[in-house]
Amino acid sequence: MRLTISHETAYHYEDQVRTSIQYLRLTPSDSDRQHVLSWQLDLPRPVRAQRDPFGNILHVLSLEEPHSDLFISARGLVEIDETCETEHDAQSPLPFLRFTRLTEPDEALRAFASQLCRKRRDRSALIELMGALNQHMAYRPGSTAVDTSAAQAFAAGAGVCQDHTHAFLACVRSLGVPARYVSGYLFDSQNQEMASHAWAEAWLDGAWYSFDVTNQLARPERHLKLAVGLDYLDACPVRGMRRGGGFEQMHAKVLVLPGLSAQQQ
Repeated sequence: MRLTISHETAYHYEDQVRTSIQYLRLTPSDSDRQHVLSWQLDLPRPVRAQRDPFGNILHVLSLEEPHSDLFISARGLVEIDETCETEHDAQSPLPFLRFTRLTEPDEALRAFASQLCRKRRDRSALIELMGALNQHMAYRPGSTAVDTSAAQAFAAGAGVCQDHTHAFLACVRSLGVPARYVSGYLFDSQNQEMASHAWAEAWLDGAWYSFDVTNQLARPERHLKLAVGLDYLDACPVRGMRRGGGFEQMHAKVLVLPGLSAQQQ
């Protein structure tokens, strides 16, 4: 299927920002599963694309002049191969065994994964783990923050897609299986206007398999990938720093539609 994406992010600051820098992973790459037919990134000034250490397309937007507003827009059309369940790339999966502050498992997470999967390290075991995490952690917007760790969200029994993904990564890596965080978009015919989405990929039998804990999906038929990393901080679409500005208001609008080009909306 073809997916049209429109992703707008607007910042307004109470006072003028003296300088700011934004790390943007808002441009998808071609892969086994997806082919980018067209994509456009609209920024306050031209920025050259580069690749980050995980192979993601990265734009670094640096504004040295004072500003009180910032608007970032990404839109395009991507073909998704609904029959493709796995992905391959040239990267070694071994770095994705490493824990981070956000994905470090505590004893509760290690025991949860161990008791559920026991000696099994196959796809069916990880699908069961995905389901168990979904049951344990209710989807509850506002119950966590961007710096909430997997252990904290698991203990609270609630979170959003970011927390579900971090908890899955903590469990799977504790079992000795490489796993990575994925940011992107999910087409939902019932909710075409939504925030960015997150899910996980685990390395099994020489390929990356998808696990969307929030939606209980193990087939990425409607998922469009933007970036991968060890956790949210490596793969989030927009991440920045600034000097000055005071109170910040941020508004993001994401529209995911089937078929049309972005210019036809």
